[in-house]
Amino acid sequence: MLLIGRDLSPFTRRVAISMSLLGFAFERKQLSTATDSAEVRKFNPLGRVPALVLDDGEALIDSAAILDYLDQTVGAERALIPLSGIERRHVLKLTAIAQGVMEKAVAAFYECTRRPPETRHAPWLHLLEDQIRAGLAALESSATGDWLALGRMTQADISTVCAFDFVAVTSPHLQIDPPRPGLKALAARLGRLPPFLQTPPKV
Repeated sequence: MLLIGRDLSPFTRRVAISMSLLGFAFERKQLSTATDSAEVRKFNPLGRVPALVLDDGEALIDSAAILDYLDQTVGAERALIPLSGIERRHVLKLTAIAQGVMEKAVAAFYECTRRPPETRHAPWLHLLEDQIRAGLAALESSATGDWLALGRMTQADISTVCAFDFVAVTSPHLQIDPPRPGLKALAARLGRLPPFLQTPPKV
C-alpha cells in the first residue's frame, strides 16, 4: 500500500501511526498540498491528503474513511475504534474533538502562513484559536489516566496526540496557554513509541 501525504499533516500522520501500530506494510509518498497539488490530485481529485492506495490500485481518501477501512480489516479485537456500541460512540466523540482541533489548527496555520500579513483577518484567527483551546480543554478533561478511553490505546489517543503535536509546532502558545498536563504527559509517553518517533511533524 502507498500512503500519500507528509507528516506535518496531522490527518496523514494519524493514518501512518495507526497503520504502523496495526502492523500494515506500506510505503510513503510525502507530498505537500502546497507544493505538489497536481501530483496529489492524481490520488484525490480534491487535492487533499491523506490518500491511501491499496494493493489493488483503489485509492481511499479522507483520513476518517481510511481509519475505518483499517479497523474493518483487522477486526473487532484489534480495531482502534470499537466497531459498535457505547464504547464506539465514546471513542468516536473524543476522536471527533481531536479531529476538530486538527481542522481549526490547520486553518489557523494557513491564515498565518498563506496570507500576506496585511490581509490576515484577526477576528477569524481569534475564533479559530478559541476553538482550538476549547477542544484541547475538552480532551484534557479525559486525560486523567494512561488512556483517554476504555483503558487501552484507541484512535482517540492517537488523534489527540497528533493534534497536540501539530499545535505545538504551528501555534505553540495555544499548547501551553493554559497548561495541559494530562495531554502533555500522554504526548510525551506515546512520543517515545516508534510509530510516533518516526513521523515527527516538521514545518
